[in-house]
Amino acid sequence: MEVQGRKMAVIGAGASGLAAAALLHARGAEVILNDRRPREELDARAAELEQSGVKLALGSHDPAFFAGVELVVLSPGVPPIPELAALFSKVEVIGEVELASRLLTAPLIGITGTNGKSTVTTLVGEMLQRSGLKTFVGGNLGRAACEAVGGEADTEDGRVVLELSSFQLEKVRKLRPKVAALLNLSPDHLDRYRSADDYAKAKSNIFAAQRRGDHAVLPANDDAVKQLGPMTANVGRHGFGGEDGIVRVQGDALVDLKTGWSIALSEIRLQGRHNHENAAAAVLIARLAGASAEAMTATLREVGGLPHRAEKVRELDGVTYVDDSKATNVGATVAALDGLASKTRKAVLIAGGVDKGGSYAPLVERLTEVGRGVVLIGKSAQLIAREMASLRLPIRFADSMEAAVAEARGLARPGDIVLLAPACSSFDMFRSYAHRGDAFQEATRALEGGDA
Repeated sequence: MEVQGRKMAVIGAGASGLAAAALLHARGAEVILNDRRPREELDARAAELEQSGVKLALGSHDPAFFAGVELVVLSPGVPPIPELAALFSKVEVIGEVELASRLLTAPLIGITGTNGKSTVTTLVGEMLQRSGLKTFVGGNLGRAACEAVGGEADTEDGRVVLELSSFQLEKVRKLRPKVAALLNLSPDHLDRYRSADDYAKAKSNIFAAQRRGDHAVLPANDDAVKQLGPMTANVGRHGFGGEDGIVRVQGDALVDLKTGWSIALSEIRLQGRHNHENAAAAVLIARLAGASAEAMTATLREVGGLPHRAEKVRELDGVTYVDDSKATNVGATVAALDGLASKTRKAVLIAGGVDKGGSYAPLVERLTEVGRGVVLIGKSAQLIAREMASLRLPIRFADSMEAAVAEARGLARPGDIVLLAPACSSFDMFRSYAHRGDAFQEATRALEGGDA
């Protein structure tokens, strides 16, 4: 991709936009960084870029800002911009991940899905690093993809592992992962997409530019992804999990039927059925990307969960408190209940926040089997309560996380879990899912009583 001397605009001055602007400027482009927010609300890095020669165009998306622009890099999550429709019809519009992919030398491993992306991306990155490969891990997880360009891992012998969200995959055209994985697919972000099919189409873009010699990794027994068969027809297609996956749970072990590799489930640090599926996906992706058997085994034995993902906080009066604030959609919450609760280990669920437009029916069905009670918070509390009207469980409401934890403690019995798995985004009461999880952990640790 030719960058030197071209006039380019980056829209959105978040982490991805800042990284894209910095990369383009370093490669010799004339860069305009545009954001609706005023200067005082931006990260300090925006001012540093301005001092180095990047032009800041702030406060609006005025078409006058973009005179002479040849290419637009749109940050993920930026909503539609009607005032720039004319510009977008005349110039190429790509995403930050697409920009990075056009400038990278290293083989790219892309991982998407509704749930489990961060866990699998982390495991794959660790497996490759432990195999002696220079590895960059980022994308929707931590560092922006553009930060990988020109870095230590950006060689033919390195690896770039990216977690990719549907937002990031909307604006890709030439993104070509050597290994591309779609872990699962359930309705999400329906506050942004017109339908579940539109959401699925964005996710499936991860395979669109793959060619012969590349690899597509898919769940072996997931009806929702069978529609993607034609898109992956010309690449190596590999299934994981379920009853038919090449890497799957067999008895009390996780096995790779192609190589004979195996590990006892009891040795895997990440526990729960959903995490065993994540481990199966990670092993298959990592093996295709060049990881060693020894590195895969050591990683699964030693690497635990991510912050706010099924993270045990404490035990009190026989009740276990678990922070799964990263469960921001119904599918993720159901998976958390599947992995952590049972008919003999009931769950008091804390849920709610900003509704994302999906159905809560799968959650109601699961709570019917393993629920002890529900505590609802946030803007969607009443909506979720109406969806749960058929539940024969106590439903409580709380206007703060402290109150929610107190209500949950009152409902729980010895042997139960109190599970924060909100099924909603966090931006009504909290800055992020991490802020929400921190609030839960703080409130939980403040409960009076000795740990068991």
